[in-house]
Amino acid sequence: MKKSFKQLMLLGVMGLVLAILVACGGDEKIPASGEASSSGETQVLKVAFNQPENHPQYKAMEEFGEKFKELTDGAYEIDIFPNELLGAQRETVELVQTGTIQMSIVAGSLLENFNEDFAVFNLPYVFESAEHQMSVLSDEEIVGDLYSSLKDQGLYVAGAFHSGVRNVYNSKKPINTPEDLKGLKIRIIESDTNIKMMEQMGGTGTPMGQGEVYTAIQSGVIDGGENNELIFANLKHAEISPYYSYTNHLMLPDFLLINSQLFDGMSEEHQQIFKDELAKAIDHEVEMWDEDAKKAIADAEAAGATFNEVDVDLFRKATEPVVQEKLTSENAKKLYEKVREAAK
Repeated sequence: MKKSFKQLMLLGVMGLVLAILVACGGDEKIPASGEASSSGETQVLKVAFNQPENHPQYKAMEEFGEKFKELTDGAYEIDIFPNELLGAQRETVELVQTGTIQMSIVAGSLLENFNEDFAVFNLPYVFESAEHQMSVLSDEEIVGDLYSSLKDQGLYVAGAFHSGVRNVYNSKKPINTPEDLKGLKIRIIESDTNIKMMEQMGGTGTPMGQGEVYTAIQSGVIDGGENNELIFANLKHAEISPYYSYTNHLMLPDFLLINSQLFDGMSEEHQQIFKDELAKAIDHEVEMWDEDAKKAIADAEAAGATFNEVDVDLFRKATEPVVQEKLTSENAKKLYEKVREAAK
């Protein structure tokens, strides 16, 4: 039977990634122990990333890499590949699983495919603020078991980054209530949850790759999108979709995945250094995000964008059915309760 076009495309992408990895020394294998070789050579840990070098997460990972190398006496070196050089996020998860690369930063929604309980962190209005989100995502009592739950699939969630607050923007008018979104086609991240969420927020959710959004808005295929201020400004969406409305509907985390065999094979000392320095880098990333968001807002306003507040309670109430529908297991319900309790 002939392979489908989608399968052929995937094979092509994987082939390109492998070619890049070979050119960059990608034929190196993860030592069975997870430690650098006994000869004292530095083990290079490749990190896949889908954003540019000026992104707060990239800068935080650079800082982490420098400290990790220094404090392990050169046992490890972090090599970050931005701009999807190693493939789209979904493909890089598979590469981490097999040990072809060592780490990847991916959107939280992708991990629902491995453990549906991760969906709790991707629900509308589950987090009240960045402080609430990060306090939960760094609390071992809340997330420890969940982060370790993917080890039998070759993955360990080493930590979680803040990735801003997602809001609606469009080319037609400011949004104040769910009624204002009626008839508007809004680009969303591909997932059944997000389609239902946008429907209940009043609009029509249209799944689409991020790289297609500008042209789609410009040509009228869609009316807008939903994302944080950095994406809105940096991808020039403010030029063609200038009405940015603070619906504050999603606060999706980005997770740092590491090959579980690699991490478990590190010495306890190196594991602790890894965790400690990553935690510091994540804290700094939140600070850098706030600074970059302010600049992004100014840049977007200079491009003609306007920003407006909305009655968030109207949107929160409208999306409650999505929350209840996704809390299907006892584990998910308990996790959701812990997250909400941490907001008080």
